[in-house]
Amino acid sequence: MKIVMQVKLLPSPEQAPALGATLRACNRAADAVSVTAFENRVFSRNDLQKLVYGAVKAEFGLSAQPAVRVVKKVVDAYAALRANIRAGNLGRPGSKRRAKAQSKPVSFRENAAQPFDDRCLSWQYDARAVSIWTTAGRMKNLAFACSPEALKTLRLYRKGESDLVERDGMFFLIAVCEVPAAPVAEPTGWLGVDLGIVNIATVDGMKPMTGRGLNRHRKRQLDLRRKLQAKGTKSAKRLLKKRNRTEARHAANTNHIIAKTIVTEAERTGKGIALEDLSGIRDRARLRKPQQVTLHSWAFHQLGSFLAYKAQRAGVALVHVDPAYTSQTCADCHHIDKRNRVSQALFVCRSCGVVAHADRNASRNIARKGEAAWRAGRESRVPATP
Repeated sequence: MKIVMQVKLLPSPEQAPALGATLRACNRAADAVSVTAFENRVFSRNDLQKLVYGAVKAEFGLSAQPAVRVVKKVVDAYAALRANIRAGNLGRPGSKRRAKAQSKPVSFRENAAQPFDDRCLSWQYDARAVSIWTTAGRMKNLAFACSPEALKTLRLYRKGESDLVERDGMFFLIAVCEVPAAPVAEPTGWLGVDLGIVNIATVDGMKPMTGRGLNRHRKRQLDLRRKLQAKGTKSAKRLLKKRNRTEARHAANTNHIIAKTIVTEAERTGKGIALEDLSGIRDRARLRKPQQVTLHSWAFHQLGSFLAYKAQRAGVALVHVDPAYTSQTCADCHHIDKRNRVSQALFVCRSCGVVAHADRNASRNIARKGEAAWRAGRESRVPATP
């Protein structure tokens, strides 16, 4: 399994400008290569490299290997564009968005990520430093910071390229690690994870992971953005730019904590995890405008992906189940009625009269569906030998 590790670089005041200049030079070169590829309709890596290799080195001050990486980045960008068009992510044929994307070359931000392979970048794990190529020459003993666990993972499993990224004046290296997945143990039971907005995740038998703090944070950020946008001054715009990823980082940190808590409990008890498959919920849900803002800022897909990879690393079984009627079904008698869900928090069965917390009741239904899905997946569909 592939895991992305991020480490923060700690450049000196003399080293930081060289890193920024390197990113800008590489992305200016990528823009020029993209224009050539678009005008000549050449998107093959080898053919494009023959066209632009010499010019990229001469005009932008790149050495051989970084020039090759720039060409590869452009080719990958056009491959991603074609894939998005085929998947319909840019609209139907003839739509304005799709026509706009196809009518001009792919462009790159001046501080967009730049890939470095092992010829351009080497790691010294014991010294917690890297040696990296820059337009000002090879930069050695560039320190980085990460946790001991991340350092161990990098040392054992890092493979392939690493991306140099600049965010808000800080520099990071993003490396891909191929970590062997742990063998999945046969679960002795199931933890059903009910996802929501008031309670981000609810598992029967565990304390609900409430979204109160995250929702308050999002409300503060929304109010602050409105005030700064209304003010419109240069300093207000600068502050907006500075805080543009604050909410996303906070939500990601919250989802990491929740996912780790659930996976740790599943590993401790020997149980599997049953998770709702909420694909396409934003298209299906019909809500008022204030509710749409809340729904669209709800990072349930991110939480699901965190749960999936953490469960895979821990050897915990995980299945996705259909969420239909899980909030309307009684976990005791399995009676389905829309009126069973009295309120957001209260569930009262119209058949057997059981009273329960609505999210915990849904969690039990999800766990039951997870067990059935796991059993169906384990059963052989091959006819018995006569």
